[in-house]
Amino acid sequence: MAADRKTAPEDGAAAGRRASVPGGGESTGLTARLEVRRDGFRVDVEFAVGAGEVVGLLGPNGAGKTTVLRALAGLVGLEAGRIELDGERLERRPVEKRPVGVVFQDYLLFPHLSVVENVAFGPRCGGTPAREARRAAAGWLARVGMDGHGKAKPRELSGGQAQRVALARALAVEPKLLLLDEPLAALDARTRLEIRSGLRRHLADFAGAALLVTHDPLDAMVLCDRLIVIESGRIVQEGAPSEVARHPRTDYVARLVGLNLYRGTACGHHVTLAATARTGEPGLELKATAAAEGEVFVVFPPTAVTLHRERPADAAGVLWRAVVEGVEQQGDRVRVQLDGPLRVLADVAPVEVAQLALEPGAEVWSSVEGAEVRVYPV
Repeated sequence: MAADRKTAPEDGAAAGRRASVPGGGESTGLTARLEVRRDGFRVDVEFAVGAGEVVGLLGPNGAGKTTVLRALAGLVGLEAGRIELDGERLERRPVEKRPVGVVFQDYLLFPHLSVVENVAFGPRCGGTPAREARRAAAGWLARVGMDGHGKAKPRELSGGQAQRVALARALAVEPKLLLLDEPLAALDARTRLEIRSGLRRHLADFAGAALLVTHDPLDAMVLCDRLIVIESGRIVQEGAPSEVARHPRTDYVARLVGLNLYRGTACGHHVTLAATARTGEPGLELKATAAAEGEVFVVFPPTAVTLHRERPADAAGVLWRAVVEGVEQQGDRVRVQLDGPLRVLADVAPVEVAQLALEPGAEVWSSVEGAEVRVYPV
């Protein structure tokens, strides 16, 4: 599928954060063309991250997200391509010579060093005298809310505290590029909410380019100015979070933002979905809110799907038989996975699970309201 590509925008948020970078001059951001081959898997991507911009890198497991970050940091070599940061080529520079800060998923704090020495490590490696590096490290710890914890060892920290120290360590080297690999993944739900808020403030103050890998759609929507989605080592979609959420272009993106996505052919308000190759059944016909012509994507939320144990005599919209594949509690709703002419997600109230006897293998009738069906060009 062709990618929905665009260059890095100069939006208000990013422009507001544009500032002079360490060493003088104005930050212009990152442009990268990366070709990496590892164990038979190939990553081939090209993208840009503007100065002051936070870009989210999303994709399913094994898509190549961490490989991209490791290539930018110099931990993985390029087969071909180039990395340009503020007008300087980086791909031939060793790791320790790259103006890059990294926050790893498991933080990788040095267990034998105190918190302040962890943060001071990068500046000291860069030639800053020990006393000056520790003084700067204490300042960074205060900024991330860890003032007074400088003498602690990493084993004495909570997950949220370790994340703050890891961020301070990455920022202490005054990087032009900040790379964050699932920085909130190891936190519990309550801590995640608090740390996400703090991370948003720190990213808003960061003048360089920032690239954030995440699986969490809320992290992506809250923290990022723009999203890049990669699957199987290729970019498949790119755009503002609101645009990606409203117009997903792959099944992965649709499921990530909680939508059902299909391809079909539109004629006015009527859309014929592509035939189901797996079952051999012809495609269903839906009615959409807006008129369109030709090949389109079709989306509707799981809340638009209504389930019935018996065939209803007065069902609105299209009706089809389905088999329950799975049932999962999600907040105050229950997500039901259905198989049939469509593989579809439906959200129902908990009481309906009992009323309809929804369990794997159960047969139900499904319908979807046309008022909830949206289409947009392929």
